[in-house]
Amino acid sequence: MRAMLFERPGSPLRAAEVPEPQAGPGQLALEVLACGVCRTDLHLIDGEVDVPDPPRILGHQIVGRIIDGDPPEGAQPGGLVGVPWLGWTCGECEYCRSGRENLCPRARFTGRDIDGGMASYTVADARYCFALPAAFHPLQAAPLLCAGLIGYRALRFCGEAPRLGLYGFGAAAHILTQLAVWQGRSVFAFTRAGDEAAQAFALELGAVWAGASEQAPPEELDAAIIFAPVGGLVPLALGALAPGGTVVCGGIHMSEIPAFPYELLWHERTLRSVANLTRRDAIEMLELSARIPVRTTVSEYPLERANAALEDLRSGAFTGAAVIVP
Repeated sequence: MRAMLFERPGSPLRAAEVPEPQAGPGQLALEVLACGVCRTDLHLIDGEVDVPDPPRILGHQIVGRIIDGDPPEGAQPGGLVGVPWLGWTCGECEYCRSGRENLCPRARFTGRDIDGGMASYTVADARYCFALPAAFHPLQAAPLLCAGLIGYRALRFCGEAPRLGLYGFGAAAHILTQLAVWQGRSVFAFTRAGDEAAQAFALELGAVWAGASEQAPPEELDAAIIFAPVGGLVPLALGALAPGGTVVCGGIHMSEIPAFPYELLWHERTLRSVANLTRRDAIEMLELSARIPVRTTVSEYPLERANAALEDLRSGAFTGAAVIVP
């Protein structure tokens, strides 16, 4: 089959012909219909997040058609399923047994420890495959499987916050804005300075204000989620919070957070991170996305142009999300 291989940090993915994978016990064999491109893929390529055993096929926002294996609940033989970043857990540790499987120390991740979706076919643990609502086209569903799920988990940690700031208006924020507006929240979008296209896109999706990350919003925020991997945004977001507010860091990697005065954290403000996702997150988010419904904005790339998709993501060349179609 065709695949794009990660071989070493700092090098582009290499187009290759590799053996088609076969499903083992408890797995599904899938024909890949779409695979979203994520900033985590850039962290892997740049060596900021380790890939333990290259070569590896990246890609962890997979929409696939079942070609072998027992379908998960809600899916039919030959039906469509989504495969997220969290690809396997032990089911035995204290985290798995207490509903915190996202923190399993033996967890394996799609497109990092397990070959992912930048290929014609893939295999996945059936426990971590999710039936997709019929309303979603594969291209539009792919970004929900990481950008949507991580954003949803981050939003859960914001509580009922009526005034929500989103720092970094990419794939996750454009999904989460729709969900938050549907819930009746006021969304404040923060982008790179001068990125008028992203600011206009945020307002189009229902944000009440959009501006540069260095700007103070017109109102204090009750919560903020940081999607951009920039540590310098942490004190900025804390400084925009009302007393009792929360800042959630939604990325797997972030540059160093600079020192900041205790005054920014005082008045019972909270700073926390989000790690991975749980199956509960996936089931709830996919059902909610169909009910709203969420509309993802995507730029489509053929498999052989995966490197171009990654560089366009790095430079902010598109609004919404990039999706690879084998």
